Amino acid sequence: MAAGWSGAKSLAKTYGQTAFDAIVAKTPRPEAPTYPTIAEALGAAPANGTKAFRILITRGRWHEKLLVDKPNVHLVGEDRTGSVLTFDAAAGMKRPDGEPWGTWGCASVIVRAPDFSATNLTIENAFDYVGNLAAPKFEPIGPNGAQAVALMLDAGNDRAAFERVDFIGHQDTLFADAGRSLFQDCRIDGSVDFIFGGGNALFERCQLHSRYRPGKERQGYVAVPCTPSAQPFGLTFVTCRLTRDAAIPDGSVALGRAWRPGRTFPDGKYGDPDAVGAAVYVSCWMDAHIDARGWDEMGYTARDGRRVMLRSDDARLFEHDSSGPGAHRSGSRRLLPRERVSAFARERVLDAWRPG
Repeated sequence: MAAGWSGAKSLAKTYGQTAFDAIVAKTPRPEAPTYPTIAEALGAAPANGTKAFRILITRGRWHEKLLVDKPNVHLVGEDRTGSVLTFDAAAGMKRPDGEPWGTWGCASVIVRAPDFSATNLTIENAFDYVGNLAAPKFEPIGPNGAQAVALMLDAGNDRAAFERVDFIGHQDTLFADAGRSLFQDCRIDGSVDFIFGGGNALFERCQLHSRYRPGKERQGYVAVPCTPSAQPFGLTFVTCRLTRDAAIPDGSVALGRAWRPGRTFPDGKYGDPDAVGAAVYVSCWMDAHIDARGWDEMGYTARDGRRVMLRSDDARLFEHDSSGPGAHRSGSRRLLPRERVSAFARERVLDAWRPG
């Protein structure tokens, strides 16, 4: 029996099944249908499945741009760092039709269906961000066109769960823009705005790792929410660790900034006034790369066409019980009122969803 299949059977036992519903592998495996690509395995999932359709991703770099638009798809990696879902599209690069991908289209993995989960694998956008800083390869769109998303949780997603998953990118690594999601014991690597969006995402015991940007005084921003005003929770980090590449200087990374994305309205296109970002750090450890000021402003286009700044005080950006050399006390780093701390318990953040 092949050593790889022995490992697969062990994983199946661990996850409570005698076998997976599909296996992605270079060569056929016994006891479950085997597919040469992840896209083909996703195609085999029921269109309206009511129970988990489990796909084993064997070791390898699977270079595919993936869309999950069926419910209850569960991806399980054979090896956390060896089972890699990767693509390399940036926002400014052109799609097959000649138009740019844009931030909303460039992700390596896009989820548009409920009850998705991923465990024990890596999701990566392998775009050469640092190389592009030195020699841009395309016309910029938005700030620079170098936004390169690894995972996007898009409209239609809800109750997405991630455990022991590594997310690798630089600018805009993880785009949690819709629905509820839970990230446990994950690692997210990036530099500029690398965890962002308007969804309700809870991160527990995750490592938020800042990557070095050569020649940049402001090395990056961690959490960048555009939460709708009526939504009580946005990006919530509980007992996480904020770490850095060794080359990143002290005080050069912001906890984040609130984002007011441009949207089209009957009277024009301008920054969405309903985007009142919410991000909270609860009992997180922070290395010295975190700026003592905490949060930065972020520019947006106002209704009258002026370019204005959205201040951190005009959004919902807080922390509680921070520790480590980056945990400073300053007037610009607002503490979560003590009476509100209990509101950030998991069952309240996730609005009664109990992940299995």
